[in-house]
Amino acid sequence: MAAIIKTAEEIEKMRVAGRLAAEVLTMIGDYVKKGVTTDELNTICHDYIVNQQQAIPAPLNYGHPPFPKSICTSVNHVICHGIPADKKLKDGDIVNIDVTVIKDGYHGDTSKMFVVGKPSIMAERLMRVTQECLYKSIQQVRPGMRLGDIGHICQTHAEAHNYSIVREYCGHGIGAGFHEEPQIVHYGRPGTGEELVPGMCFTIEPMVNAGKRYSKILPDQWTVVTKDRSLSAQWEHTLLVTDDGVEVLTLRDEESLERFYHHS
Repeated sequence: MAAIIKTAEEIEKMRVAGRLAAEVLTMIGDYVKKGVTTDELNTICHDYIVNQQQAIPAPLNYGHPPFPKSICTSVNHVICHGIPADKKLKDGDIVNIDVTVIKDGYHGDTSKMFVVGKPSIMAERLMRVTQECLYKSIQQVRPGMRLGDIGHICQTHAEAHNYSIVREYCGHGIGAGFHEEPQIVHYGRPGTGEELVPGMCFTIEPMVNAGKRYSKILPDQWTVVTKDRSLSAQWEHTLLVTDDGVEVLTLRDEESLERFYHHS
C-alpha cells in the first residue's frame, strides 16, 4: 500500500478539515481547569463540532471495540487514546486533547497538551521537549525526505533530554481515510523508509515518556498508559507535503510555528 497523493480539490478539503480541528483545540482551552471532568470536555467539543462546525467527530464509534467518545483525553501517565470519563481534573494535571473532525468527507487530526493550574517543572519540560520534537521534524519536511529522517529527528531530540519515544503508536497518512498509509514512526535511521513526495498528507504526533518507553493497554482496550506510570506527553499536526516543503494544515494562531516552510 502506497501513500494516497491528494488532488488540488482534496487538498482544499484537507485545509478546511484541518482548520476546523485546530479551532476545536483553541475553543476548548478555556474549559480545561480544576474540577472539570474529561467527559464534560468531550461534550463541549462534541457539541461544537456537530452544531457549530456542522462536522463529524471521527473518533466516535471508530474501531473495535467502537471508541465511545468524540475526543481522546490522555491525562498524566496516559500516553494516548484516553476515554473521557467522570474523573475531575486536578491542579498540576497535564492532559492531551486529541481532536479529529470529518468535514466534506476529509479528516483533520491534531492534538495539544493542556495544563491544569501550575505544572511541575518536570511536566513543563516534558511537554516543551515533546513539542520541540514535533516542530523540529515539521520544519524539515520536504519532497525527497525519508520517513526515517522524521523519526530520527524526534528520537534524537527526546533522548538527548533523557526521555523515551513510544514505539507502538505512530503518525499516519490521512485524507478521506482516518488512518491511511504510510505509518510515521517517531524513531528511526536517517535516509531510510519511504520518500516524501508532493501531495502526501500525514500526521506527525510524537509520544514522549519521562520514564521508559514501554506501554500497556488497559482492559477498556483503548487507553494506553506508561508501564512505569511515568508522565507522557504528545503533540500532533496534520501536514501537507508541498512542491518545496510543507504546509501545516492544523496550525493554531497561538503557535510559534509557521504555516509554510520552503526549502530550495
